[in-house]
Amino acid sequence: MTVSVAPEVWFLTGSQDLYGEETLRQVAEQSRAIAAHLGARLGAPVELVWKPLLKDAGAIRRAMLDANSADGCVGVIAWMHTFSPAKMWISGLDVLRKPLLHLHTQSNVELPWATIDMDFMNLNQAAHGDREFGYVQTRLGVARKTVAGHVTTPGVAARVDAWARAALGRAELASLRLARFGDNMRDVAVTEGDKVEAQLRFGVSVNTYGVNDLVTAVDAATDAAVTELVKEYQDVYAVATELREGGQRHRSLRYAARIELGLRGFLRDGGFGAFTTNFEDLGGLRQLPGLAVQRLMADGYGFAGEGDWKTSALVRTLKAMAAGLPGGTSFMEDYTYDLAPGRELVLGSHMLEVCPSIAAGTPRVEIHPLGIGGREDPVRLVFDAAPGEALVLGMADLGDRFRLVANEVDVVAPPQPLPQLPVARAVWRPRPDLATSAESWITAGGPHHTVYSSALGGEELADFAEMTRTELVLIGSGTTTRALARELRWNQAYFRLAQGF
Repeated sequence: MTVSVAPEVWFLTGSQDLYGEETLRQVAEQSRAIAAHLGARLGAPVELVWKPLLKDAGAIRRAMLDANSADGCVGVIAWMHTFSPAKMWISGLDVLRKPLLHLHTQSNVELPWATIDMDFMNLNQAAHGDREFGYVQTRLGVARKTVAGHVTTPGVAARVDAWARAALGRAELASLRLARFGDNMRDVAVTEGDKVEAQLRFGVSVNTYGVNDLVTAVDAATDAAVTELVKEYQDVYAVATELREGGQRHRSLRYAARIELGLRGFLRDGGFGAFTTNFEDLGGLRQLPGLAVQRLMADGYGFAGEGDWKTSALVRTLKAMAAGLPGGTSFMEDYTYDLAPGRELVLGSHMLEVCPSIAAGTPRVEIHPLGIGGREDPVRLVFDAAPGEALVLGMADLGDRFRLVANEVDVVAPPQPLPQLPVARAVWRPRPDLATSAESWITAGGPHHTVYSSALGGEELADFAEMTRTELVLIGSGTTTRALARELRWNQAYFRLAQGF
């Protein structure tokens, strides 16, 4: 996946003309230095762009409008270096449509106790300048994140980085085009949803294409291109002998490559960043796409099965947020449990379509029968997910709003080999425990399809939810079913009332 415009975060500094040119020159110099310190500590793939001081309402409003119209600007950081009377910011904040982070910092780390004078005090007034700014943001009901502390402190930079990653995800979702090949699985409730509301709320455009439109692209792949891609498979993965060149099932591997070439070309030519398939609607495809879907996800595409466009859009969003981080992000589903007392586990998978970005080692390319779909045996990558911390995230359409439900989990190696389960899979222990997690998830109406990410944490999700004004229910170590039930009732009241604001 490629981005046409390099993403930027704009660094805005508030002041006023009261202090004189010499002081304002120092404000600008120190502001540049703070921006440089912060930019050097961000891991998110964004450029932190310093902008000239803002000293009056007209310039502030113009800066916010410019941020709105700049395709590369994914968010704005604001800092009141001196006292910047916040009424100047009202019209600018009112028109801002990009995510906002309020950085409450100052130029110096320590006070120069022996030499501090009123000139120093006039220059370094963020302690009350940012409080003035905070008041007007609250008065206007501006969605933002507030981070306090010096930018050289690792925790401050980490929190800003989480926000920047959430801003990248929001920007990706706002321009995402998603192709559905066929409709969703028949009689399934949670994969349905309001696509018009999703485009209004998030920006994602979801449209359906006939499966045979894809078949045409698959059939158009050249033999030479198929041969080249098969060589890549054999170089990158541990390919089963029967699938390798000269093996008795090699023809199936070539068809899997043909699916990938056709699917990749269709998505590229249409400008799509995410897609869905449905095993009930395969048209002229000879295999259910497995290997192709897995490899496209590894390249950054969003995907979900059975027409589940909401989860597919989330997969792409979280992949954009996690760019450059260790770990991976994949389509996932809670499949079955190990309910042995004291060591309860979830076994997650989804037939064929789990992304190899979460794999513990080199995936194996295998071919096995599949009891659904009514087609030839599909080729797929088989692997176990790498152990470590992760989360699973789902989205549900509640009719009057969308709800995000997440669970923090600890991924473990399978306690025993799985020689008869030829699919990619992940085994995890949900926090705080399986019973509390499952009861909470079900009470919240969380879906059975999820996004699994070992790259992101709860802070990035919370920032993303705030930016998009979407409800987030996070199930973690401190969750109790009683407290979660109360949270859901409060949320119900808040979000219904908020629709009238």
